[in-house]
Amino acid sequence: MPTWIALLRAVNVGGRSYPMAQLRAVLTEAGYGDVETHIQTGNVRLTSPLRSRAKLESELERLLSDDRGFTVEVVALTPAELAGIAADADELSEADPPSGGHYVSVLKTAPTDAGRRTIETDPPERERVHVRGRAVHLLYDKPYHEARRSNAAVEKALGTSTNRNATVVRALAAKWGA
Repeated sequence: MPTWIALLRAVNVGGRSYPMAQLRAVLTEAGYGDVETHIQTGNVRLTSPLRSRAKLESELERLLSDDRGFTVEVVALTPAELAGIAADADELSEADPPSGGHYVSVLKTAPTDAGRRTIETDPPERERVHVRGRAVHLLYDKPYHEARRSNAAVEKALGTSTNRNATVVRALAAKWGA
């Protein structure tokens, strides 16, 4: 059965509580296998007979939204895709280390050329933006809360995404990557 990494968008923030033990139980009861979570930000590894990313995301969104009573958007990756995003994070951070932090917005769909140009072109001072596949790397030389090219800006230009600190992405890849 295929293994998937499901990144849940905006859980355990702003009153949108989803305890990881409950999440694991809901997924296991629904028939997903080898369910694991990492920290409280909605990072899930599971196996499923579904081979279509879109079908898996849709099924998980329906299941989790029904369970919680609020919309839970899901961005799914293969272990190899997760490992690639972490490798890109390492490469970008090593080439031009950010003093304020490195964040990764993982996109639900592939970016358009126009959206990519919008988010990468003329970033604000002390911010660098690199689109690599379905990941947007945000490197800051200022605190995250001061950044103008945030996940909200990524979503405006490129559509639904979920944001993680590069440290979390690397930890997920070490644990679940190919």
